[in-house]
Amino acid sequence: MLLAFNKPYGVLSQFTPDGSPNRPLAGFGFPKGVYPIGRLDADSEGLLLLSDEPGLNARLLQPAHGHRRLYWAQVERVPTADALAALEKGVTVGGRLSLPCRARLLDPQPQIAPRDPPIRFRKNVPDCWIELELVEGKNRQVRRMTAAVGHPTLRLMRVQIGEFRLEGLAPGKWRELSARERGAVLAGSRAASGGGRRETAVE
Repeated sequence: MLLAFNKPYGVLSQFTPDGSPNRPLAGFGFPKGVYPIGRLDADSEGLLLLSDEPGLNARLLQPAHGHRRLYWAQVERVPTADALAALEKGVTVGGRLSLPCRARLLDPQPQIAPRDPPIRFRKNVPDCWIELELVEGKNRQVRRMTAAVGHPTLRLMRVQIGEFRLEGLAPGKWRELSARERGAVLAGSRAASGGGRRETAVE
């Protein structure tokens, strides 16, 4: 089976506690035998897949398959075209250059319910939402990428894996995917590129 879960803020991508105040997955009533495919950090939100099929891990996560994931990041200040181009080209995070990706300013800006707890607010510093399409998922990659171009991430949501988009599922809720939706998840193994370049590759 393949499940989609809208992971709230403060929830671990594992079933066992880690000694932090963050909640594990064990409290959400998942079927026995499933485990998360990839991960989202506890302070990230959005689409997390769970399955009882070991083969899906490699198919969806290995960068060589170029399986795309879309993230919405609320960042400090409004990135310039140059900052977005730098993200697309690849920035150095953790001593290595990130793979080329796609980055754009969301227009119109999405209307998303406030987070609990709320994001850091600075009266004199505007914020905005950008979209990043990645085919790799290093530790805290999106946050480290946006920080590298001078736009720290305040809130991060994964909204799509493959061609499957997280819609109609409230935070903290999950459901099993239909055959059509499963096909959408497995689709989209194409290389992301910046400026039309072809490249092969979870927060």
